Amino acid sequence: MSFDNILLLLELLNDSEITNTEKILHGINILLGVSFLYDIETQVKIFNELLEKFIMTSERETSYDVEGNPMPTPKKDKHFDLDHDAEYIYASFYQAYGIDLIDQQGKLHWYKFQALLAGLPEDTQFRHVIDIRTRPYQKGKGTYKENRQLKKLKEKYALPGTRIKDIGGERDG
Repeated sequence: MSFDNILLLLELLNDSEITNTEKILHGINILLGVSFLYDIETQVKIFNELLEKFIMTSERETSYDVEGNPMPTPKKDKHFDLDHDAEYIYASFYQAYGIDLIDQQGKLHWYKFQALLAGLPEDTQFRHVIDIRTRPYQKGKGTYKENRQLKKLKEKYALPGTRIKDIGGERDG
């Protein structure tokens, strides 16, 4: 259940070119390092149990079965993406904790990774990027220049597919 295996699993689950059955079979192998000779229904139960027990958030999510019904996928925070923000996360772990995530592959448990990620200090690059993405535009006279700068930063650090709101308001004259 190391963080790098879970990240690989998340990538697998989001791959639209892989069938649900393949996701289940490969997912079990990623999580447990073994392949089973059980029937597919049993493997679906095993996979869903693993996801629910070790990976899922407290909210129960939809799941796929062999007929193609959706499988559970871990809840995503709308303000960051583990894959897209990997550089910021890596740098922030090193800055805050002295942890080289590359050296921790296969070692650092997923739960520990999540706890450390949630506890990153505000002065790390990852937290700075999240702050930019979530910071609201200022209202009132004299804020157009600051909002224009914030919009540029929001565009620079935007997640793929994110639409950046217009600044609005009046131009400082």
